[in-house]
This record gives sequence, C-alpha cells and structure tokens, in this order.
Amino acid sequence: QVQLVESGGGLVQPGTTLRLSCAASGLAVDYDAIGWFRQAPGKEREAVACISLRYGSTTYSDSVRGRFAVVKDNRENTVYLQMPSLLPDDTGIYYCATAMWTYKRSMYYCDVRTTDVWGQGTQVTVSS
Repeated sequence: QVQLVESGGGLVQPGTTLRLSCAASGLAVDYDAIGWFRQAPGKEREAVACISLRYGSTTYSDSVRGRFAVVKDNRENTVYLQMPSLLPDDTGIYYCATAMWTYKRSMYYCDVRTTDVWGQGTQVTVSS
C-alpha cells in the first residue's frame, strides 16, 4: 500500500554535495520511521541513517556522522538525505525503507522488518 521512490543520485567528484529524496505514496501512509541504507560494490548493505517521523530524532552510522543529515518534509511526504563532502567510499546504491524507531542496547536505530517497504534505490558514484 505504501511505495517509496528514491531519487537524486548521480556521478560526482569528491567533495560534491548531493541530496537524495525518498518520496512516499499510497493509500496507507502510516509509518514510524525512514531508514537510509547503502550497498557498495562487493560489500554488504550498510545502515546509513534513520529518522523518526514522530519525534524528528535522527541517528547515523560512524562513517557518515558529522557529514550527512537526514531531514523530513511533511508537506511533500518526503525524507531527504543531505550528503555534503562526498568521498569515494560513499559510492553505492542508496535505498530508503520504512522502519520502526527502536531503542536497544542503549542506542536508537531503524528496525526494518519483513513487512516493511523498500524503494528500488538510487546510484551514487563518487569518483575523480
């Protein structure tokens, strides 16, 4: 019932800024949080960031903390991932997914379950 569509990726040089979008649509719009994930070539999928739609709280992976920012626009039903100072290691396919804002082991994170919805991803390539 809920569909997510990512956009905003591209081929850029190191140091460039990109802003990825995760647009939600569908009859059922009730979801708790949105997580951003990425998968680099030959590597496992990695959690990048999460935002609680209820509280606006955010959490980030160690590799992007202090650089990336996830924000929401309620009027557009869209969550953005702001990515300044891009590095070659940021290269990968970026996905967003519905999730539950979860507190466990003294940490907050996006818990993505089998019933949650994933977008198809947007490619980010950072290369000189």
